[in-house]
Amino acid sequence: MLIKENSSILIPIDFSKQSLIAIEQSYSIAKFTKSKIIIMHVSPKSNIERQTELDELVATTMKNSGQPTESLNLKGDIYELIDAKATELDCALIVIGLDTQVRFRSFMGVTNVGKFIKQAPCPIITIRSEDNRNNCRNILIHIDLSAESREKVGTAVQFAKYYNATIKIISVFSPNDEKYENELLPYLNQVKKFIKDRGVSCTNKSIASNNVAEAIVNYANNNDCDIIIQMNKKDLSIGEMFVGDLSLKVVETSNIPVLSVKPMVRVSISSSVH
Repeated sequence: MLIKENSSILIPIDFSKQSLIAIEQSYSIAKFTKSKIIIMHVSPKSNIERQTELDELVATTMKNSGQPTESLNLKGDIYELIDAKATELDCALIVIGLDTQVRFRSFMGVTNVGKFIKQAPCPIITIRSEDNRNNCRNILIHIDLSAESREKVGTAVQFAKYYNATIKIISVFSPNDEKYENELLPYLNQVKKFIKDRGVSCTNKSIASNNVAEAIVNYANNNDCDIIIQMNKKDLSIGEMFVGDLSLKVVETSNIPVLSVKPMVRVSISSSVH
């Protein structure tokens, strides 16, 4: 799924430092995609709370980003309203700052935060770090042999062309699964060729580890990556409810912004990458 252009970017805020950073870090992608910025404030008490501050924030954002900016001030639970508003407004992207204390797991499932991420109607960028990453030099994607995995490649190429960035591909396999490793390596080379044929610099690396999320985040930090692009798997298996879903684990633990891309809805998945 590519990020739509000439659309809207929804940024939910609570006026915390983390949510204000999310606004600043949306400037460049808003410019590249020619998108309107919509700042959404939600209060459990009132739909007029902090309206003056919200109006001032809209004016500042419009001035600093150079993009049209609007606001929404709503009453309710922010995590319950995000997906509905993004659907109603046909947004191309959601950008949200997550406090480092936010956790996603609850018994037999996920919390409201995890639920909104899983059910989002469009791609989501989640930001935990307070570092400014408006520039994007290195993009990390994790590739496995699942049919959905390849769908993130187009988005990674789109971002790489916007920022003149390098795509770093990694794959993580069990140290004891030699068969999987052997199947994976030629596929990684095909994906790498696909990306390079589109004029984008690309590298690939295989890592043996039993903790996939940890390996992804560690590699991103050790190799100067500015964003991790991954698939946002909507439905959890029974096993994932107990051991945790990979995409949520990456979002929960990464200090680097994570772009979660919604899988395509179709009976069979095909791509130019085989």
